[in-house]
Amino acid sequence: MRKASHLLYFMIKIPDITIIGGGVIGLLTARELFKAGATVTVIEKNQLGQESSWAGGGILLPLYPWRQADAITRLTLQSLKLYPTLASQLLTDTQKDPEWTPCGLLITKNPDIDVATQWCKQNQIPFETATPSWFDNLNTTPHNPLWLPSIAQARNPRLVKSLIQDLINKGITIIEACELLDVSIHNQTITQIHTSKGVMPVQNLIISAGAWTGELFKKLFPALISHRPEVQPVKGQMLLFDGKPDTLKTMVLDGDQYLIPRRDGKILAGSTVEYNDFNKTISDAAKNKLTDFAYDLMPALKEIPLLHHWAGLRPGTADGVPYIDQHPDISNLSINAGHFRNGLIMGPASAQLMVDLILNRPTQVDPTPYKIASRLA
Repeated sequence: MRKASHLLYFMIKIPDITIIGGGVIGLLTARELFKAGATVTVIEKNQLGQESSWAGGGILLPLYPWRQADAITRLTLQSLKLYPTLASQLLTDTQKDPEWTPCGLLITKNPDIDVATQWCKQNQIPFETATPSWFDNLNTTPHNPLWLPSIAQARNPRLVKSLIQDLINKGITIIEACELLDVSIHNQTITQIHTSKGVMPVQNLIISAGAWTGELFKKLFPALISHRPEVQPVKGQMLLFDGKPDTLKTMVLDGDQYLIPRRDGKILAGSTVEYNDFNKTISDAAKNKLTDFAYDLMPALKEIPLLHHWAGLRPGTADGVPYIDQHPDISNLSINAGHFRNGLIMGPASAQLMVDLILNRPTQVDPTPYKIASRLA
């Protein structure tokens, strides 16, 4: 159903919107467009949701959000409003649980505690001073520790699976293993796209190609030098331990790394930040670094089997702020990409903003910080 029959449908009827990229941003954008009454096709060069969307940790808060750009906070806060309903609807409609879990986040060291608490107060994020009992099973030296009880996580692979099933249920056209090779442009409008599965006419095109967005723009639009989004791959490696339920009850951020307990007890340790082009190879150095961190922070993990070690490529921008905009030079081209480490938490609000802009609806978030022209000025 997701292959030949969908391709035939695509050839018969041109969709209102064609989305390039089947990660969580593209999937959420397709879902939001469908809710608005648009017909949508999602094209993915590999398999849906198998890149950064699958590989991440799923903490639904940027790491130390008070140290991030305000534009990240705006999308984060809007997404926090949307997630409970989104997760509930996905579970009801697909029977695939995205495992949205408000298990809370313990941040062990906060040298900028005044800025941190002020950010929480301004943005109505509940917080408490973490007492010594929080550290009974942890080996660290707390410094102004904070407990954020309302912060949730989503289990990336489960969220992706539920989104894919939701799109299938809605009849949204999905074409996988289909690479975008070129575009035809007439009067500053894209008329058709050339793919590895043939030439396809388009009405409106959204590029949500994650870490590949920057390279894709260079290939497709070589003349758009001044308005070309700057997105580059940033590798992250992670580990998964085979814990039992309640081995670790809350997410823990210690320095630049973290532990995340899943509902079934498995514990994720992450992550690295590596600038190494499109190389997704895992390394012993990263494995040793993450293992040392996990064992040091939670000695009980030494007795728990290590199940998996993997890498993913994040869509990095200089300040972590994504591009969410209609292109200033091509009338029917838009972009929703460059979310760096925060695609899951900014995703619902990013999709909403993208659709608001395309349909000329009032926006829930000020679109100015995400515009191509202002970002590249």
